[in-house]
Amino acid sequence: MQSFDLIVIGTGSAGKTVAETVREAGKSVAIIDKLPFGGTCSQRGCDPKKVLVGAAEIVARSAQLTGKGITNTATINWADLIQFKNTFTDSIPEKTEKKFADQGIQLFHGAATFLSATTIRVGDEELAANHIVIATGQRPGSLNIPGEEFLIDSTGFMELAELPKEIVLVGGGYIAFEFAHIAARAGAKVTILHQGKQPLEGFDADLVDLLVKAMRAIGIFIVLEAKVTAVEKTPATLMVHYEHSGKSYSVGARLVVHAAGRVADVAELALEAAGVAIGKKGVIVNEYLQSISNPAVYACGDVADKGLPLTPLASYEGSIVAKNILNGNQKTYSNDPVPTTVFTVPPLASIGLTEEQAREQGLVVNVLFQETADWYVSRRINEPITGFKTLVDAETDQIVGAHLLGSGSDDVINLFAMAMKHQIPAKALGAMLFAYPTHGSDLNSMLPL
Repeated sequence: MQSFDLIVIGTGSAGKTVAETVREAGKSVAIIDKLPFGGTCSQRGCDPKKVLVGAAEIVARSAQLTGKGITNTATINWADLIQFKNTFTDSIPEKTEKKFADQGIQLFHGAATFLSATTIRVGDEELAANHIVIATGQRPGSLNIPGEEFLIDSTGFMELAELPKEIVLVGGGYIAFEFAHIAARAGAKVTILHQGKQPLEGFDADLVDLLVKAMRAIGIFIVLEAKVTAVEKTPATLMVHYEHSGKSYSVGARLVVHAAGRVADVAELALEAAGVAIGKKGVIVNEYLQSISNPAVYACGDVADKGLPLTPLASYEGSIVAKNILNGNQKTYSNDPVPTTVFTVPPLASIGLTEEQAREQGLVVNVLFQETADWYVSRRINEPITGFKTLVDAETDQIVGAHLLGSGSDDVINLFAMAMKHQIPAKALGAMLFAYPTHGSDLNSMLPL
């Protein structure tokens, strides 16, 4: 059995941050991954997805401006796009392993399984450590329907050699909406089947309604309150059977994508052997991101039952865990508002409370909601559906929520994040001068002053 000061399971943003910080402090560190080293975001998630979204944006922009100075709408060559995407991802495992090795971190490939509170087996090796960090991320949750094996996940979608002409996306969250825009702009007929009443749950309902309107306008077929009951493989196609409003329906497609939610990737860890408590969303941790039932274990990133599954949070949580391992539990998790973006075309960005959440908390807020297709920033690119909603505390003049739809929203939301983090009053933010004409220069028109 090999012994270390720290064992990290997972090589994504969270695990990488912990391992490198603790190793830099002179501790012995081992790191394990059953997948190619480098994590989901850089290889199978946000980074390669944004490359595909970039092509979809070009198609959308050219379509909007056709007849207004642009002659033809751009088209996507899927094989070339995937090849370009691969230039970002192919080298990551080798580079990640080399960096770890150069830092003196010992690498292990394979699935980790707990043997006890402080020991792990990976392959034929048995490892022990004073501290163990679980940073394994998430995996697609089971749909528990017949024919589930015929679906592919988000990883499979981004590795498609060819894009089928008909695609069904099961789910109504980030993955479904982003992939729907990519596929539709690449020429596919796209259907989204979502079991809930509202897609993108947690986002402002009014802005989501605008986004759905924009999606339907480009031919994306969206069915809400649609319960998928089975997927049937026929010689020519896949038939997706679903129930809606008490009736049964079927839709055929060449490809069906699982986009109906992800769960903590802990099935192979044998957490019961380590006495690590698991909750609905992942490993249950305290404010120090330490397991509530095994003090030798910490969890960070998407696998922890805390916060949102976002890459900036994963790195942030990894730094908290590293500091607490090195210095004792001193650094706590902060619930500061974190901006998030759905990279549709146009993007939907959000931070803080929705209007409904603010009312539920009993806050008295001034709300400004407006569609902005007639604003200059939208008109100059002929963007047909854009809008925003902001919420300002009536007593303190602090911004408590901001929700933006339109080109540039993914950057402008960061201005709201800065204001909320540093408690810049809405009036002060609205009085700032920004470069003109830019998306940021419209900020003062977005605040209920």
